[in-house]
This record gives sequence, structure tokens and C-alpha cells, in this order.
Amino acid sequence: MSDHFTQSKDKLWNRRQVLKLGLFAGGVAGTGALLQFLNVKDGASVRIPPMEMPDSHDATNPMQVLRSFDYGTIKRENGRTIREFQLTAGTSTIQINSAVSYNIWDLNGRIPGPTLRAKEGERIRILFLNKAGHSHSLHFHGVHPSEMDGVRPISNGKATIYEFDAEPYGIHLYHCHVEPVTRHIAKGLYGMFIIDPPKPRPPADEIVLIMSGYDINDDNQNEYYAFNGLPHHYMHNPIQIYQNQLIRLYVLNMIEFDHAVTFHLHANFFDVYRSGMTMTPSEKTDVLTMGVAERHILEFAFRYPGKYMFHPHQDVLAENGCMGQFEVIAEKDITTPVKQT
Repeated sequence: MSDHFTQSKDKLWNRRQVLKLGLFAGGVAGTGALLQFLNVKDGASVRIPPMEMPDSHDATNPMQVLRSFDYGTIKRENGRTIREFQLTAGTSTIQINSAVSYNIWDLNGRIPGPTLRAKEGERIRILFLNKAGHSHSLHFHGVHPSEMDGVRPISNGKATIYEFDAEPYGIHLYHCHVEPVTRHIAKGLYGMFIIDPPKPRPPADEIVLIMSGYDINDDNQNEYYAFNGLPHHYMHNPIQIYQNQLIRLYVLNMIEFDHAVTFHLHANFFDVYRSGMTMTPSEKTDVLTMGVAERHILEFAFRYPGKYMFHPHQDVLAENGCMGQFEVIAEKDITTPVKQT
């Protein structure tokens, strides 16, 4: 049976066609992606500490992943708005700790890939270029036609377009779907895809946490675990938030080789919006169980200043890297101006 998706001339590009669209111009930094740190109603304000954003020497930069959202580039075609994203698969070597390095596949030079964001009903276009040495693809969770499902391999050096309407609203994800899928995901080809509801959610300090594992000896078991790509990073570099500020946590479990994990928050409870596909919380808890690719919105605020851990309640995962802290700054110590949109 012919592969209409990958063989179509207007869907599969050669290097020259990709160059014309500027995918190589300036690397991934030149894609025109818009990084924003707030997504609130006009005139609303959210208090966010001015955390340092250290430069990364490899594909891991957990502090950048926290509050950066890629809103793409807006275009108008035939009277309709198109929100266009550019994703390039590549290869990187990351430093898991002082003694262990690990070869990964990355997206736009980072792990996890960019957190893509759109509004329900918008037309989405993803320009995907594979420069990672093996065949890869991008499969998006959500609703779309079969030819846009991203299960057809895209050869190294080739590119393709995925285009569909953003629906339904909620937290979704994207990942490579080339066999063995588990290996391609575990090696880094994944990211979060947020579709916002037509009516915006209340203003909040919005934070992304993606859980992942690293199988460094190819025995189908993880030796290390991480939030946003790097083990133990948020234990050594706590996530600063303000006292009594509503926090909206987008949590995604991308840990392969473990059937299920939990997420636990110390000294607090959170409202759960399952899959982000509701505006009303389903429950309030301090421990949530998630299977692979499961994701939820968790909302909470801390009443008291101090440092508070978050981690899976499977101790082996936490001890091997999936551990972090929130550092709650007292209201009396807030000296920075309130950020507004």
C-alpha cells in the first residue's frame, strides 16, 4: 500500500524546499518562536519571582522549560489564521551528572522539546525536519485526520508538514512514533502540547513539569529519573514561587519502562483538572497516580513561606533524580513589580 502521507510532493520536502522556508536559517533560534511567560486575561497580573535563567551547555535547561511556552508564528492564508511551529529533530550528548553522559535525540536542541501552545479551534501547522540520523516522526495527541497522525517514518534529512485544527482543549503531548516507540520516546523525542480553552482560565503562575527516565545501559530499566530533563536539578535549584500566589502546574508523565508513577506535593493539597479537559476540578489530593503519557493540571497556593519537596512517592524514583523543591517567598519579601499582560 502506498504511503500517501510521506510520499506526497506537497507534504514531503527535500532539503532545498526546507531551505527556502528558512528552517535552517539561524538554526532553531531563528525560527521566530514566541516565548511568553504569562497567559492571563488583559489587565490581569501574576506575581512571578525573577529567577535566574542560566545558560545551558547541552540540551538540558530545566529552568528554561519551567515557564517558557512556544506560541509559534501567526500567519494569514486564504482568510484564515494559521499558527505555525517549527520542530527539528537532532542529536545531543547530555551530562546526567558529573560521572554519566548520555546520547539523546532532541527537538530544537533541547529535552524535553518545546512546550507548544495554541487556542482551541485554531489551525495548527508543524514544520518537522529530521536531522537526527534515523527515521523519526511526530505524533500529536488530540483529534485530527488519519493522514496527520504522525505514524509514518520521516527519513533522515527529510521534512514534512503536520496540519490540523487544535482540539479539544486540554493538556496533550507529542512524541516520535517510530518503532521501537518506547526507545524513541525515552531517548528524548517528546514534548507538551497545550490547547487553551476558548474562555481563559483564571490568572496563575503557570509552570511545566515533565517527568522522564534514563535507561543508560539499554536493559529496559531506568537508572535515572528527572523533572524537565535533568536529575535532581530542582533540589539544588528550587523553583521560586510567591506566598498565596495561585500556581497552575502542567504535569506530564513521560517515564518509559515504569508502568505508573505518582506525583506528591509536601505540606499542601492541589485541585486536579484531569487531562486539563475541564474547567472544574475533579478532586483535591496530595498524591496523584499517572500512567505513561498521562497528564493533568494541578492548582494550589502555599500558605506558609519555606521550602517544600515534590516528587513521586516511589522512593527509588525520587532518590535517583525525580525530586525537586518549591521555595515559597514570603509576601513581605516581595520587592519586584507585579508582571502584567
